Amino acid sequence: MQAILFDMDGVLYNSEEPIPGAAEALKWVRTREIPHLFVTNTTSRGRDALASKLARFGIAADPTVIMTPCEAAADWLRLKGDGGIALFVRPAARPAFDGLACLPDDAESGAHYVVIGDLGSSWNFQTLNRAFRLLHANSEATLIALGMTRYWRAPDGISLDVAPFVAALENATGRKAMAFGKPAPAFFHAAADRLGVPKSEILMIGDDLETDIAGAQLAGLRAA
Repeated sequence: MQAILFDMDGVLYNSEEPIPGAAEALKWVRTREIPHLFVTNTTSRGRDALASKLARFGIAADPTVIMTPCEAAADWLRLKGDGGIALFVRPAARPAFDGLACLPDDAESGAHYVVIGDLGSSWNFQTLNRAFRLLHANSEATLIALGMTRYWRAPDGISLDVAPFVAALENATGRKAMAFGKPAPAFFHAAADRLGVPKSEILMIGDDLETDIAGAQLAGLRAA
């Protein structure tokens, strides 16, 4: 393998607890100058915060080697260059969308793109229904999912992630979401492009058989 993709939560740490051996493994990778990226579906924190978290666990990482769905989606939206954008993401994830035509947080119309990320405990009926109203108001509006992870391990137990809320909106609108996180092939292809390495020569290391392993394999990568 010429390069490695590392999932973060579940591979390098579990929530706020480092996984034994992870820091040593990354030191081994760095001393051998193996190209690598940290890839995550996390949309609750920005890349600077994620780099700081890795540093607390003894893993040095520049924010530029961390790839999240927010950056992937924002880059795509900048290329599109038209239409209002409704963001359903936490404040920490919003800087990735700076400079885009983002709508006010109380808007219920005018969206060409509705972006769904991890809102955690901020999800409630009113918030989910506002996302539905934005999509219903424009039959051409695109539903964008920042990852399709079903659940994750929180400090107090497993918790719902992005996919269940996206699935509810897909069901209500009859529209399929455009995904910008794992396991979408586009996410892995973007990582390969950033590394400049053929997909077949990249190893994805993950903890989720569907999101990390199957997603990488379907995109043409190898996985463990």
